[in-house]
Amino acid sequence: MKVLLINGSPNERGCTYTALSELAATLHRHDIATELVYLGRQPVAGCIACMKCFETGHCFRDDAVRALQQRLDEFDAIVLGSPVYYGNPTGQILSFAQRLFFCKENALAGKLGASVVSCRRGGASAAFEALNQFFTISNMPVVPSQYWNSVHGFTPDDVRRDEEGLQTMRTLGENMAWMLRSIDAARRDGIAAPRYEPRLRTHFIRPE
Repeated sequence: MKVLLINGSPNERGCTYTALSELAATLHRHDIATELVYLGRQPVAGCIACMKCFETGHCFRDDAVRALQQRLDEFDAIVLGSPVYYGNPTGQILSFAQRLFFCKENALAGKLGASVVSCRRGGASAAFEALNQFFTISNMPVVPSQYWNSVHGFTPDDVRRDEEGLQTMRTLGENMAWMLRSIDAARRDGIAAPRYEPRLRTHFIRPE
């Protein structure tokens, strides 16, 4: 089993990294592998709705999004991590996730999802909810914790002193490990994954 961790902070080893590392350490104690991907400080191109990915199965841009779209079968869960910018996740991770998830509902369905946010003071809940939208539209069970998945602090040392925040990360890891093992046991016992109807895509405009 393997979990993909996305660090959407421009600071490679900042507060978001500190929170993700606490989660990863818990997963490792359960012999679950992790891979941490840092998005970097360069702009991440947003989706332009060209729909080319529906023909090829991946984005036309040759970057980290395309590379991970082609590797989704390797991962059993995806964690999106971001600091809070004006009550939102960073622009980098939003552009990344919008392109990563688009056209990939079949490959993502059944994988676990979780989001982790860091903030100095406020805005964590709004950013947390924004990231969770990617999972709930993709048939991905969202892993819970004892509190909304946030840590507080202006520096990594601040986060390391946020005892409740770090405990929330560890609880998230425990729940994720348990859910991953439960899904694995269900597969080995022959319990079939959900079967979905063909997807309906409607809008609310009707001819008169």
